[in-house]
Amino acid sequence: MRERANELKGEVRQMFDADNVMSVADMVNLVDELQRLGIDNHFRKEINAGLSRIHSEELDAVMSNDLHTVALRFCLLRQHGFWVSTDVFDKFRDETGSFSKDLTGDTRGLLSLYNAAHMAVPGEATLDDAIAFARHHLEAAIGRLASPMAEQVARALEIPRPRFMRRLETMHYITEYEQEEAHSAILLELARVDLNLVRSLHLKELRTLSLWWRDLYGEVKLTYARDRIVEPYFYNFGVFHEENSHLRIIVTKVFVLLGLIDDTYDVHATLEDCQMLDEAIQRWNESAVYFLPEYLRMLYIKTLSNFNEIEDTMEPYDKYRMAYIKKQFKSQSKNYLQETKWFNDKYIPSLKEHVDVTLMSTGVPLLFFVALMAAGQVVTKETFEWAFNIPDMVRASGEMGRFLNDIASYKRGKNTRDVASTVECYMKEHGVTGEEAMVAIAAMVEQAWRRINRAYMEMNCAVEPAARWLLDMTRMLEIYYLRGRDGLTYGRDIKELVAFLFLKQIPV
Repeated sequence: MRERANELKGEVRQMFDADNVMSVADMVNLVDELQRLGIDNHFRKEINAGLSRIHSEELDAVMSNDLHTVALRFCLLRQHGFWVSTDVFDKFRDETGSFSKDLTGDTRGLLSLYNAAHMAVPGEATLDDAIAFARHHLEAAIGRLASPMAEQVARALEIPRPRFMRRLETMHYITEYEQEEAHSAILLELARVDLNLVRSLHLKELRTLSLWWRDLYGEVKLTYARDRIVEPYFYNFGVFHEENSHLRIIVTKVFVLLGLIDDTYDVHATLEDCQMLDEAIQRWNESAVYFLPEYLRMLYIKTLSNFNEIEDTMEPYDKYRMAYIKKQFKSQSKNYLQETKWFNDKYIPSLKEHVDVTLMSTGVPLLFFVALMAAGQVVTKETFEWAFNIPDMVRASGEMGRFLNDIASYKRGKNTRDVASTVECYMKEHGVTGEEAMVAIAAMVEQAWRRINRAYMEMNCAVEPAARWLLDMTRMLEIYYLRGRDGLTYGRDIKELVAFLFLKQIPV
């Protein structure tokens, strides 16, 4: 299979070699297909060259009037950090400035417009109009659409494609692409072979982690904590789906260790127990175990030993990074303790006070830092420093984790010891109902996405690989909290999704 994959990669590179005879529109479609089929990681150099051409050259006269191609070009370029003006959509408006009614029968074009408009940055009213216009007509058309367009529209209306889990899009699109008359047999075969090769690696990792977790969970004996390993691994699989076992395994291990500590603060420990646990974590020394209640000692020992084991796997020139991670882990504990104190004091903080603490306690920033630590030389010192300064892109992603979680928990009903959520803080601060507060928090989620879009287009290209991971981490939040579910807490909410991605047969 690997030999065949390499042969097919060579044939795809020949497609790019024909760049001089390929139109800009053809290049746009080729790059889009590679991304949706999940094989773009094999052609980064070729894609970057193709995108530079797409950016510098205009579409020909025919394609410049094709809404699908114009919108797809806009979306692709913005997704890859190229600025494109919304003026490209002016030709699709009528004399009143509204989008032309002639577009309402062009479902493919409307879908591409809808997806592209979600690459908006703050303040782009033109794209707000595009979203409203396209969504209205897509919803009206969905009942009469044939497959696969019907499925693609339904997915986008739930989560627009720029915000959709990339690996899940691949699983759907491999089947859908085959139904397209103009599909490339080479791309389709490579996508199938590549998916099966990478999946075999993912299943080995799941086996290794399941055995590790079974031993760890049995040793710490914290029956109040969530017994889960697949859910955190699924999160990392969605972010780092390429062939990097080391990265996925380390981030998953830290994720579940963090979960054990989070559940201790949230579900079981008294305030005094929480203060002792935080004191031990701040000391970060095995001798501090004697400060702890008996039931927390093994958790503390296993946390320290696993971090030591992770550090032992790192190259000597990367070991300095572990000091950053330990510092952040200690900060995470401080944030958990602050939430516990709020609950204990029955205190409802201001929205800003709440967000400043809890966007970090979501764990999203910490897991991003752990990924940077484990990534080796792909990540430079400059990238590491960029991330630890908590730029707006990192902050916005953490805010999304907080807001989506709180919307889900408000819909579902709080657990007994949950601190007041951002929804409740907003209700108190503004004197509004829960429904009104959720609408306001959802609007903040939308603005966070737009800040991420803007940051990605403004950033230094040196930090682009790390920023791409952060984008995928944010996309996973959309999947976990879709329709108010909480797939991170309740595995049953994503059970079918996990089975689909790991077990559905894709013939080679």
